[in-house]
Amino acid sequence: MRKYELMVIFPMEEDRYKEGRERVLADLAAGDAEIETVTEIGERDFAYQINKMSRGRYVLFNLKLHSETITNLNRVFKLNSNLVRHFFVKIDK
Repeated sequence: MRKYELMVIFPMEEDRYKEGRERVLADLAAGDAEIETVTEIGERDFAYQINKMSRGRYVLFNLKLHSETITNLNRVFKLNSNLVRHFFVKIDK
């Protein structure tokens, strides 16, 4: 298992944020990810509008997972309408 950071941007609406966050945690659990920390970064303005939105809620997940799981998680996250954007970054030791 390797260490990764997952940055997720959620919509500003409270109900969409909560539903999206729960879904991300469930998808990570289904992918056998070991979540080390979850950091609420907070609300930020976007540099440009995304889907007619100009602000979002940022959450950083530090986790361990198998590299082949990322492809499947990317596909699942793209289908989640409660996510604005997401990306994985591999942490080098």
